[in-house]
Amino acid sequence: MFEIVVITVIKVSVVMMAILTGCAYSTWLERKVLARMQNRVGPTYAGPFGLLQPVADGLKIIFKEDLVPKNAEKVMFALAPIVTFVPAILTFAVIPFGADRILFGHHVKMVISDLNIGVLWIFAVTSLGIYGIILAGWSSGSKYSLMGGLRASAQMISYEVSYGLSIIGVIILANTLSLTEIISKQSSDSIWFFENWYIWKQPLGFFLYLTCAIAETNRAPFDMAEAESELVAGYHTEYSSMRFSMFFIAEYANMLAVSSVGAVLFFGGWNGPVLPSILWFLIKVFLFMFFYIWLRATFPRFRYDQLMSFGWKVLFPLALLNTMVTAGFKMIK
Repeated sequence: MFEIVVITVIKVSVVMMAILTGCAYSTWLERKVLARMQNRVGPTYAGPFGLLQPVADGLKIIFKEDLVPKNAEKVMFALAPIVTFVPAILTFAVIPFGADRILFGHHVKMVISDLNIGVLWIFAVTSLGIYGIILAGWSSGSKYSLMGGLRASAQMISYEVSYGLSIIGVIILANTLSLTEIISKQSSDSIWFFENWYIWKQPLGFFLYLTCAIAETNRAPFDMAEAESELVAGYHTEYSSMRFSMFFIAEYANMLAVSSVGAVLFFGGWNGPVLPSILWFLIKVFLFMFFYIWLRATFPRFRYDQLMSFGWKVLFPLALLNTMVTAGFKMIK
């Protein structure tokens, strides 16, 4: 029992460090990639290739003054960043990041908690993060923040339904809610190691998942909750110092979580030849993150009415259609 506790503590510590480091260097990656796409240089002077820029930014923001608006609802204002940050981290509790290994004579699963309802856990946890954004917008006492919070709540309701339905096709095909079992169903011993990936059987489901996930994480071109050209900075306008950084870290943690879940559900998770399983998983997550950044550099922001219309009139009917067609084929077989 003691050994199990020790192994779990080590896994949690390693995953937490990996997430926080990944969030920090996702900012560096985004600034570098956007700079290259816009014919700029990006972070350069802080360390080789600007690799110490996230460290410099972290140290700088720690010493920033923590300002609280006079008209803010103090308790909710303080709780909002925590409510946003914690669910983003909890998502990784059920994500398998590698094949099982034997370490020091013990069979170690490369996942913190191998729940048989892992998909439901992700749905439950990710839907909680929006409450932090809504609370931040309401408690700040600013009309710009309030408008950002209201936009985020409406956007979440619109895209959460299609987000859930986009994954139903994979669940029907795999006949399980366990992420580990979903990965095992996509494995193959042939040279065409990618032949069983669900991206081939669920291309529409993947498109819906990717689109809704981008909207759920409030990233461009769906970043209506922030929309700096209209709302200053949206729901976090009145936040500074470490409270602001928690929103910032939560955004990148959600991006990493969405990328990880997408890699598991549609691209075989850690499955792949030759290279270590963890490395395959990281490569797939990296490609998702690169696409996130590429999208931001390419597409302009939607108008709010376009955002809502696209969610209810396009994505929702397509998600229903994909679910019914998948279920029909499954019944025929």
